[in-house]
Amino acid sequence: MKRIFILVVVALLAMGSVFAEESVLIDFSKLTADIMPDQNDVPQENRATLMDFTNEATSNFTARQKVAMKSSLAITNWDVVFSSSSRNINTKHLSYTKEAPSKEWEKVMGVRIHFPVEAFNSWAIVKPPFDIPAFEPPSTVDDDGNIEPNEGESGVTGPSRFEGEADEEGKPSGGLGVVKNVGTLKSVAVNAYGLNFPHSLSVILVDDKGKEKIVFMGYLNFEGWGELRWDNPAYVQNVRNRELRLYPIYPESTPFVKFGGFLIQRSASSPGGDFIGYFKDVKLIYDKAVLDTERDIEDESLWNIIQDRETARKTSELQRLGQKEVQRLLDIQRQATETTFTPTAGAGGEGGDDEGGGEEE
Repeated sequence: MKRIFILVVVALLAMGSVFAEESVLIDFSKLTADIMPDQNDVPQENRATLMDFTNEATSNFTARQKVAMKSSLAITNWDVVFSSSSRNINTKHLSYTKEAPSKEWEKVMGVRIHFPVEAFNSWAIVKPPFDIPAFEPPSTVDDDGNIEPNEGESGVTGPSRFEGEADEEGKPSGGLGVVKNVGTLKSVAVNAYGLNFPHSLSVILVDDKGKEKIVFMGYLNFEGWGELRWDNPAYVQNVRNRELRLYPIYPESTPFVKFGGFLIQRSASSPGGDFIGYFKDVKLIYDKAVLDTERDIEDESLWNIIQDRETARKTSELQRLGQKEVQRLLDIQRQATETTFTPTAGAGGEGGDDEGGGEEE
């Protein structure tokens, strides 16, 4: 009986290549601003990825102020974080992200990073404005940024909001920062637009345990669009050579990968100053962690273990992010808005229009 069981496991592993998946982890053409316009009627946030942090604010804030406590993965919201040796007012002020019109892709992410000009190694991370949630329930978002979770969809047992909209078969479209049911990674690819910079590019991936993996993709010393690809050197193609392991199916949450950002590194021998780059998407090829099978008992519906665990994790994360957004709003409220000094009145009267302040003859 034991021998038959082992043969069944080997047979399932042998079919692993059939069940290998390709998914889009992040697609910046899906992260354009399309809701919540400013006073100039220019949209500021992305509908598909909007998060509301107003529940973490105190009652001291007005309704108008609480509107500013909503954030999304809109391209202009992403942060550029420098290493401690490269972080100063000038490098931070001149480093940011923008929506870039593209003839081939319509809209992509444009990045400007102002590295120090001094000859030393430097790096910067282009990261999302908040830690992308893996189990956010699918929601309906209106043009004013009001979020209403879809009834009966938890984001735990089905596709979550940051996996992308599900098709008729229930498969998520991808591109919003999360891919679930990821076993062994086989390949990672980035569509990037190079401008002959000698800087290196790495992708930061975050797994379901919160562990970051930095994947070196290559150098951006080319011109135009190109695909940078990493192939896992530890990936074993022949399943007969793989180590057989059995993992509990429940209540272990489905393994997932989240996008943690881009790491741009500049060596001491490379020129400093401005770096410009453009990015379309990040794609993954991977083995499924769990095969899609029909199960007799809906474990999660009975026990709610994953639901309770992820709800607690989400609440903790929202509190952290909410406090961060509130602090940003307070900084904006305290920020000086004057650009020039008020002219000093002349001796002859208010305004001092005449030279010397004398009376008109």
